[in-house]
Amino acid sequence: MKPSLLVAKGIGKSFPGVKALQGVNLHVQQGEVLAVLGENGAGKSTLMKILAGLQHADEGTVEWQGRELVFTSAAAAMQSGIVLIHQELNLSENLSAAANVFLGREPQRWGFIKKKTMEQGAQVLLDRLGFGLPSHSPVASLSPGKKQIIEIAKALATDARLLIMDEPTASLSQAEADLLFAVIYRLKSEGVSVIYISHRLQEIARVADRVTVLRDGANAGELAGEEIQHDAMVRLMVGRAMSDFYQHQCHPRGEELLRVESLRTRAHPQHSLDFSLFKGEIVGVAGLVGAGRTEMLEALAAIVPPASGQVWLHQSVYHPKNPREAIAQGVMLVPEDRKHHGLVLDFSVQDNLNLPSLETQARGFVFRDASAERKLAESQREQLQIKTSHGGQLARVLSGGNQQKIVIGKWLARQPNILLLDEPTRGIDVGAKREIYQWMERLASEGIGVLFVSSDLEEILGVADRVLVMHEGRLAGELTRDAMSEESIMRLATGISHEKIISQIS
Repeated sequence: MKPSLLVAKGIGKSFPGVKALQGVNLHVQQGEVLAVLGENGAGKSTLMKILAGLQHADEGTVEWQGRELVFTSAAAAMQSGIVLIHQELNLSENLSAAANVFLGREPQRWGFIKKKTMEQGAQVLLDRLGFGLPSHSPVASLSPGKKQIIEIAKALATDARLLIMDEPTASLSQAEADLLFAVIYRLKSEGVSVIYISHRLQEIARVADRVTVLRDGANAGELAGEEIQHDAMVRLMVGRAMSDFYQHQCHPRGEELLRVESLRTRAHPQHSLDFSLFKGEIVGVAGLVGAGRTEMLEALAAIVPPASGQVWLHQSVYHPKNPREAIAQGVMLVPEDRKHHGLVLDFSVQDNLNLPSLETQARGFVFRDASAERKLAESQREQLQIKTSHGGQLARVLSGGNQQKIVIGKWLARQPNILLLDEPTRGIDVGAKREIYQWMERLASEGIGVLFVSSDLEEILGVADRVLVMHEGRLAGELTRDAMSEESIMRLATGISHEKIISQIS
């Protein structure tokens, strides 16, 4: 057994009307990666804020390197060697990598910053992480993955011994995530410990030495080594088996809702797309990053006009000039980035739920109807089980799962004919995912056509009636449910011909 770096015992924390943590125990050994899992609202964020000095526990103790400590601030925790790296990175885009690494702790002489010394020190840290970036590089020019590495170097500049990473790969590509994992392995070899928080269970199985699971503010269990399996993690998180998640029903295919012929997007004008969507059908769209999936949905929703092609909706030509016309015809898009494109974060839950319906429910199509708005918001909150104390609560403070329910709920209130979903469960917990899957099934049973993009192959296999697979802007193939597998989808997504896959399956 490696020595324990941090031990938290009996941690309790209450907020008005809410018991966030109840007797939680957690320990982190030197040079290990401990994953902390749980649904939104399980208490993960509260516990991490306590460990990082941002909040104070009502009950319990924290021992750091064998001594009981009470951190009075984040600065005090950082000085002791504990650094919390937030999901939204705290970098100054207008400064260099070196300036960010030493921000607020710049080496000085006679009141002047020693720029060369600072750049040399930052370069040592970047090289230590196996990252060949020149320390004078402007942060604004870096990819999200490289910015994440800068944040880690910034923490190491304070002699951090424990890094708390909150959803570190949420905005990273797979290649950037691989770079981050290589950095984590390097830190482990140097004796630095990591608490890793993520909803991506595949990552947890890859990177974690141990897993501690919280449920409803209390310890639900722990896994280590070969015990760290997808189904085992889900079972501890939600108290039920993974098989309960996907309860797909094959609905009778109805009339053709949408027909796409020779559609070319502006991102991939050299390739055309041809497919149909039928009433009561759930169709997945798979492909690697950059395959053109999002651009296709945006063209159908008239957010970006297509380069060329023809689309029919209910056997009539569908050519909306803007999203307003697409919405009026019942085609609605839940975008990938809910915080920037799906919500107004500083608006209330009620206002967000009502945004697309203001014009249709206004009195005389002019004056807002407060009573109608409250009624719509309460109806959607109840139907989608949006967990909020009241409709006036700001969308910003809600969990990712509840924010996503708001984005979906505001479009369901407009009664869509076709719902386009771009990565509908990205960055949300497994419980909220299950509820969204149930809603997709319900919409299909009501005759609505659902077309959804997902990078989670398990999700596509569990939910879709069939899958369209894209590769470099073109439709590489289509697989029916009985022909769908992770292997067959990935072969198409990486450019292997559809005919060859079908011959292998048969």
